[in-house]
Amino acid sequence: MNKKILIVEDNKTLAKLIAKKLQSALGLTVDVAYSMAEAKLFIARYTYFIALLDINLPDAPNGEIVDFVTEKNIRTIILSGNIDKEFRKKILKKNIIDYVNKSGVDDINYIIHAIQRLQNNAKHKVLVVDDSRVFRKQMQTMLENLFFQVISVAHGEEAIGMLKSQPDISLVLTDYNMPVMDGLELVIEIRKTYTKNELCILVLSSNEDEEITALFLKHGANDYVKKPFSKEEFSCRINNSIEALENIQMITNYANRDYLTGLYNRRYFFDTINEYIDEVKNSGEKFAIAMIDIDHFKNINDTYGHDTGDKIIIALADILRSSTNPHDIVARFGGEEFCVVLKNINQYSAEEIFNRLREEVEKFSYHLKDDKYINFTVSIGATLFNEEESLEENINAADMLLYNAKKNGRNQVVFQA
Repeated sequence: MNKKILIVEDNKTLAKLIAKKLQSALGLTVDVAYSMAEAKLFIARYTYFIALLDINLPDAPNGEIVDFVTEKNIRTIILSGNIDKEFRKKILKKNIIDYVNKSGVDDINYIIHAIQRLQNNAKHKVLVVDDSRVFRKQMQTMLENLFFQVISVAHGEEAIGMLKSQPDISLVLTDYNMPVMDGLELVIEIRKTYTKNELCILVLSSNEDEEITALFLKHGANDYVKKPFSKEEFSCRINNSIEALENIQMITNYANRDYLTGLYNRRYFFDTINEYIDEVKNSGEKFAIAMIDIDHFKNINDTYGHDTGDKIIIALADILRSSTNPHDIVARFGGEEFCVVLKNINQYSAEEIFNRLREEVEKFSYHLKDDKYINFTVSIGATLFNEEESLEENINAADMLLYNAKKNGRNQVVFQA
């Protein structure tokens, strides 16, 4: 995504203040034009992520800048001192993101938050489900203007198929009355697979029956919006739903992740691996468990300090992450101790991966100041999972093999099938 913003504002003091705050808060490049003519020169030369426009300029007093910029497919937020409601409604009918009154510092803070929201929206997919092609197109335009990735389908059955092929969809917008599968049936079906913490559902319907609204909410809809609705209401409800989802996922992530490395923590490891063992119990799928420990880590802490020791742990975490597949499990158990599970693998491939991992660590150098470097090694104890023993017994076996690796001179892999 392009990270350049254009401000078009004839009040030079205000324009410079907004530009300074945006650059400080967002780290984005900001260009400032004081007239429509200057704006045209900037737009001819650069590509912009978003434009913030005043609508009363010396050479464009009647909002001509809005049509010019939106026709260039630049997303637009209006900054205006005009508080006339009818004028505001007229401008909001144009293909803009928002209309913000220029009344103080709080409005600048609102704009900063709005731009941060737009940047985050680009990470999310939204599925629109409605049997009206015109309405689907309208929703798609509004959502894409908010930077969402948008997919649209005509009814519930198509939506279920799309969710299976695109499991990373964050939000579903659905109508109520549709052929094949109506909106309520769709909500019920989605909630069999996705919880509210994993996927948001917003119902958009012209149905006035309050019992229907309650039914949707009881069966798992996050929100219910009655048609017709304003662009501002729609944007606020969409953004609020996505923010709530992000906050829940962030809290969940903090609970599951090690604070230092970002790897899974010990508690989450045991929850996940037990689920995986149940899944593959009858399939015959093999997997390997390894315990990994940094050699002479106490010496590193004593010689260079705990801050450097933490950086060595982070460096090892990065190597473990990059040396394994995304579906494998990599966890920090505590201190300098890690556990790695390689899924769907045989003895020879597992042993090869662990040896390659050990070599990657041995080749790595952590750069200190003054052109000094720290080299370190790891010892690894690994075993193929033995179905006749418990998870704890398998981990203890890997731990014993790790002890043997340490005892035999460190910087080695001891693997037992």
